[in-house]
Amino acid sequence: MNHTVKVKDVVIGEGIPKICVPLVSKTLEQLKKEVIFLKQVEYDVLEWRVDFFEQVEDIEKVKVALDAIRDILPEAPLIFTFRSAKEGGEKEISYSYYMELNRIISETGKVDLIDVELFNEEKDIRALIETAHQHQTFVIISNHDFHQTPEKKEIISRLKRAQELGGDIPKIAVMPTCPKDVLTLMDATRIMKEEHADRPIITMSMSGQGVISRLAGEVFGSALTFGAVGQASAPGQVSVVELRGALELLHHNL
Repeated sequence: MNHTVKVKDVVIGEGIPKICVPLVSKTLEQLKKEVIFLKQVEYDVLEWRVDFFEQVEDIEKVKVALDAIRDILPEAPLIFTFRSAKEGGEKEISYSYYMELNRIISETGKVDLIDVELFNEEKDIRALIETAHQHQTFVIISNHDFHQTPEKKEIISRLKRAQELGGDIPKIAVMPTCPKDVLTLMDATRIMKEEHADRPIITMSMSGQGVISRLAGEVFGSALTFGAVGQASAPGQVSVVELRGALELLHHNL
């Protein structure tokens, strides 16, 4: 049995895949409204996509916004993510600031997980993981390919690398160009889960073609999936309500 990751009262890696909802507001006031609205939504985990936030390059403003999220939803499991432009994010920042931002936010103790991209310097990734763990913060090590679906062995290799680096949850998202690509991602997930993983993993095939991968995680081995309440943060995200229904339908028939 693979190890699980418990974030507050949510156990990632057992049972029905957990549903993560992205926060994608550009301003502090919009963010507050978005978070207040989520009080009436059934989800498991929040992800603050801080690359959408207009003042992301001011760490103090980021900390103020984080405090606002926590004031409204103090108990919500929260992922802090700056997605770089090269991996599908909203903007680019310097490498040094990316590392500093993740380090400082993990040191606040106010987020439960940080997302660190796999294709960074190994020593810097390991340093971030060490800092995060010192502050009881888990680390997702992620990779996003918005152009293609790599070969099955390459997908598995990237997930294994994320695990070897010490990430608590390896993650990969890829873009299909045909139905076969979706099958490639799902079978790579199965192989990783059955043969290599000693912790939860997150995988998905993006866009409309890949929606099935967001629904079938419990079958193939992906422990968390992303659903939209308002604006989606990636192609192919379906609404939280529809997602919950599909996940439960599969679960009750397994």
